[in-house]
Amino acid sequence: MGNPVVHFEIRSADPDGARDFYGKLFGWDYPEGGLPGYTYVDSGIPDALPGGIGPTQGGGELVTVFIGVQDVEATLQEAERLGGRIVQPATHVPGVTFGLFADTQGHVLGVAAQD
Repeated sequence: MGNPVVHFEIRSADPDGARDFYGKLFGWDYPEGGLPGYTYVDSGIPDALPGGIGPTQGGGELVTVFIGVQDVEATLQEAERLGGRIVQPATHVPGVTFGLFADTQGHVLGVAAQD
């Protein structure tokens, strides 16, 4: 089974400023998301890759993609076993569990599984 990119995210110290910038630049709208201060990105294009903009969550600002996996916790543990580092442990919000890891070169990626 493959593991596609399923989501993108912009985490900012100033998420309202980021939303304002990208809204003006790309015409994006922002439905409410599952976490405080977090919104989804509505690009206006049906079936576009979903995304979100929100505040930093225990780390620095970043732009990242999320890879769809069967088991978030197991994938994070495997990333760590391979020399990576868990940045955000498995976190559950309604409908999805997600987490972040840094690879051996420091690139931060997310993994996500729908419930």
